Amino acid sequence: MLKGKSAVVTGSTSGIGLGIARALAAQGCNVMLNGFGNANEIKAARKQIEQEFGVKALHSGADMSRPSEIHTMMSEAEHQLGGVDILVNNAGIQHVAPVDEFPLDRWDQIIAINLSSNFHTIRAALPGMKQRGWGRIINIASAHGLVASPFKSAYVAAKHGVLGLTKTVALETAKLPITCNAICPGYVLTPLVEKQIEDQAKVHGIPRAEVIDKVMLERQPSKEFVKIDDVATLALFLCADAAASITGTSMSIDGGWVAQ
Repeated sequence: MLKGKSAVVTGSTSGIGLGIARALAAQGCNVMLNGFGNANEIKAARKQIEQEFGVKALHSGADMSRPSEIHTMMSEAEHQLGGVDILVNNAGIQHVAPVDEFPLDRWDQIIAINLSSNFHTIRAALPGMKQRGWGRIINIASAHGLVASPFKSAYVAAKHGVLGLTKTVALETAKLPITCNAICPGYVLTPLVEKQIEDQAKVHGIPRAEVIDKVMLERQPSKEFVKIDDVATLALFLCADAAASITGTSMSIDGGWVAQ
């Protein structure tokens, strides 16, 4: 379906981003991974994608809080992959604290990585998409892009901003064969969430199952984590020709969270 296309997926050395990158590669798409982590593990993930799917897989360690590094990453993708046909903005971080105690540096960092990085990658990708006459932009937002939770002011503000940016880009490209959409997952069982479960269990002195039910999935009516593969499948659909008229939307995949 995507043979000959190329994609940049930010925050893709593990979790949702890696799942999306692998799904795109399985359809014949060359991919540039991005993110931090163990160098050997990243190399192994990249090589596995190349060997398993017969595509080119690169990696950029660009820091998504630094516009100059983002610009370099996008330029490298254009030159080494022949263009950026698909852009998936997935990189994100979290910090939890009351508004009046929220560390200023953490606010700035979350806004930079979770929101501003999307602007910088889209700004860099659009000229090439317009020139080639095709493009798909997918911003991984969150249920917190639609509803709020206490103590997550920066994250909620950033994800709401992502939805606004998504709509604006969609309107500006509406007459072109370029779409821009947002996916809003609820809690997904990623390595990061696994660690949060372990930490919460230790802090509260309660079993893992109780952390999942009473803390992590309290607002997720399904009481089931969203699967990485399900998010990746939705991203693939948004890249398909059948989704050519879907643009400017925010698609929830959250076990009923925002239906409440």
